[in-house]
Amino acid sequence: MGQLDGKTALVTGGGSGIGLATAVRLADEGAHVFVTGRRKAQLDAAVETIGAARATPVAADISDLADLDRLYDAVRARGRGLDVLFANAGTAAFATLEQTTEEHVDQIFGVNVRGTVFTVQKALPLLNDGASVILNSSVRADDGQEAFGTYAATKAAIRSYTRTWANELMGRNIRVNAVSPGVIDTPGLDGVVASVDGDKAQFVAGTPLGRIGRPEEVAAAVAFLASEQSSFVLGANLYVDGGENQV
Repeated sequence: MGQLDGKTALVTGGGSGIGLATAVRLADEGAHVFVTGRRKAQLDAAVETIGAARATPVAADISDLADLDRLYDAVRARGRGLDVLFANAGTAAFATLEQTTEEHVDQIFGVNVRGTVFTVQKALPLLNDGASVILNSSVRADDGQEAFGTYAATKAAIRSYTRTWANELMGRNIRVNAVSPGVIDTPGLDGVVASVDGDKAQFVAGTPLGRIGRPEEVAAAVAFLASEQSSFVLGANLYVDGGENQV
């Protein structure tokens, strides 16, 4: 018996990396998982990994409100509401203050902040009593790393929204929490490494546990926050960072 038997979950950005690992974990815990992302082929492969009977793919871009409406129409059509929302989708690009352009700011904030805001807002009519909303923040919101300014600011905004929404939604018995991954071995990390002309070893050096994290380790944290095991956890930010922001 799983911790989420009979529940319905939605994972945005679920085609790869942390999103895919989380979708697999939530399905293993008994939930039927809606998985969304921009790339249909990637979603189809994700559903094959999760299991077609346990997942529904919906191609959507969270920065497009019409796409979000289509996504939630699909969830509504299943007729069971929504018990778990992992607002995971995001994008990353890096520039120093001197290099920052309007397009850079608009792109990163448009997906990471605006997209997340409306992902959660449009889910409200579907969230069942006792639902769990988990937002994906980042350790980069805290550390002031060079060239990460805009990206880090979007993740700090997500952390702030976590607290506010936890307060606003607790009257419906809906818990809102966040996870803040550190250096996790995903396709996104490969992009970060390439963008800063570095290698993974430099990221390992900053992690007290001395290794890169696995997507499944973040998924385990999300599953905890999604389940009744975290029933007394509200507005929290759970670091999954190998101690990077802690010791």
